[in-house]
Amino acid sequence: MSWFNRKILLMIPLALSACGFQPVYGTGGTGAALRGKVEVSAPDDVESYWLVQNLEERLGRSASSASDYDLAVTVLTTQQGQAITASNEITRYSIIGTADYTLTNKASGQVVASGKVDNFTGYSATGSTVETLASERDARHRLMTILADQITTQLYSTADLPT
Repeated sequence: MSWFNRKILLMIPLALSACGFQPVYGTGGTGAALRGKVEVSAPDDVESYWLVQNLEERLGRSASSASDYDLAVTVLTTQQGQAITASNEITRYSIIGTADYTLTNKASGQVVASGKVDNFTGYSATGSTVETLASERDARHRLMTILADQITTQLYSTADLPT
């Protein structure tokens, strides 16, 4: 006889609802409340453009007149050499990115959520100049995707939205 019981599986949703769990995209969830209602700050360089593009994909693009919230995001990246040969040549780099964000309710001016996320990506510098530049660009693009995912996750889990 198996230790697995279907009754236990059916009781999981009841247990989760009893502890205050609410699906993000469910009725009244944070995802549904933010979808298409967030205006992300305008980008000022290529990296912030990628970040804003990714955030708009996840949160839904909003016209400024239809948005209820402003999301101010600032991004900072640094590059560090990681693998150095005996002849002092760097063959691998890491790009470290940090993004600060603040979600503000337009009507009340109240800060609904704020925080800081950071992560890194890497790329190899062992190929030709063109390959290295393409690798660096791809690594920066991947980093902005990762940071957008982290910001979205934190907004969905910590935003104090009116119900």
